[in-house]
Amino acid sequence: MPVEFMAAVTVADLTAARMQMALSLGWHIVIACFGVGMPAITLLAEWRGHRTGDPNYKLLARRWARVMGVLFAVGAVSGTILSFEMGLLWPGFMGVYGEVIGLPFTLEGIAFFIEAIFLGIYLYAWDRLPPRVHMLTAIPVLVAGVASAFFVVTANAWMQQPSGFDTANGRITAVDPWAAMFNPAAPSQTVHMILAAFMVAGFSMASVYAVAMLRGRKGRYHRLGFLIPFTVAAVITPVQIGVGDWSAHFVADNQPVKLAAMEGIFETQRGAPLHLGGVVIGDEMRFAVEIPSGLSLLAHFDPNAEIVGLNDVPENERPPVNVVHLAFQLMVGSGFALLALSVWLAITWKRRKEIPRTAWFLRAGALSGLLAVLALEAGWVVTEVGRQPWIVFGIMRTSDAVNPAPGLVYGFVLVCMVYLFLTVATIYVLRRLARDKPVPLAPQESDVTNYRIM
Repeated sequence: MPVEFMAAVTVADLTAARMQMALSLGWHIVIACFGVGMPAITLLAEWRGHRTGDPNYKLLARRWARVMGVLFAVGAVSGTILSFEMGLLWPGFMGVYGEVIGLPFTLEGIAFFIEAIFLGIYLYAWDRLPPRVHMLTAIPVLVAGVASAFFVVTANAWMQQPSGFDTANGRITAVDPWAAMFNPAAPSQTVHMILAAFMVAGFSMASVYAVAMLRGRKGRYHRLGFLIPFTVAAVITPVQIGVGDWSAHFVADNQPVKLAAMEGIFETQRGAPLHLGGVVIGDEMRFAVEIPSGLSLLAHFDPNAEIVGLNDVPENERPPVNVVHLAFQLMVGSGFALLALSVWLAITWKRRKEIPRTAWFLRAGALSGLLAVLALEAGWVVTEVGRQPWIVFGIMRTSDAVNPAPGLVYGFVLVCMVYLFLTVATIYVLRRLARDKPVPLAPQESDVTNYRIM
């Protein structure tokens, strides 16, 4: 029995609430990716520095740690905004289901505090602890960052496949928070997000050094600054594509309407084609390259499998098809472009043990961070918009969860100003860090002290 929060809300306020949440999530998720992936990459550089004695590794690790501290602080601000928005914008959702999904948010808060404590120790104790002990202080930062992502994404996965409760007379009963957190959608969605975070962090960090190398800074410091994060992201990329296929199979089995929107399928059919590109005009997919029976084969390992079409679903239960389809195409296209770039580096490295010499590779490397971010954002558009009109899939509509108070559009304008300020301030601080003199090193390491971070 659906549980509803009765709210009288205008279309404008509902749209403003959704846009505000999309802006906040879309902004925060990029910063959060660095909190997940950057500690591991920084720790790898520090470990290599102690193992090889190469001061370039040590300098990179110290500078990345400073950037990590700045991004953690900014992420804490944007995460706090999000926590308030959950209650302010969606009281119908939190009021009804808060006790069901409260556990992962609580655990995420604990992980956040652990990450903050040990990040402070890691930054402050760089020259105050023995090298091995200092590296050990980074491990809780790494683990807590990944754990935070896991806990938050399980809450979102629950919205895709709600479980862990019963309903009686329109009320929530028999709540099992652990069953809710470990819902059927959690395994594929959490792994997909955590790998995406490492890709965003790795490719984005590498893109900074690719730009520097295009400007003529091709010394060992910049080569390592490119290779370390790029290699981490490149190794993860083919794994992520496999996990993406796993996630797509889950969608095909449990959210057939979302799958139909992803591929622009309107008529229920066997042997449904896979669409590459294209746009929906009316109720028809146009200008797409069709691979006969491709969707049925990929979704169910059967070229004759039946795919449910959007015309079999009431119009008020369909997501906006073009938004979902184009976002899905962008996500997949960006992912395979990054895979091709990763293979390019792997082939060249196997032959010559160096980065490809052509400037085209560096240009592509400079764009790799942007491609990773686009894939991340597009993936979340598919996940969230593809679930519409449900905030809790099949149970509560988004329109029933929003705050009925008038004037939500003014809040959206205010939040836009806040994020504009945060963006400008973050870029300003990072650029100042880039211009700072390197951290003083031992005398024998002075040959690297004239390098800058970018």
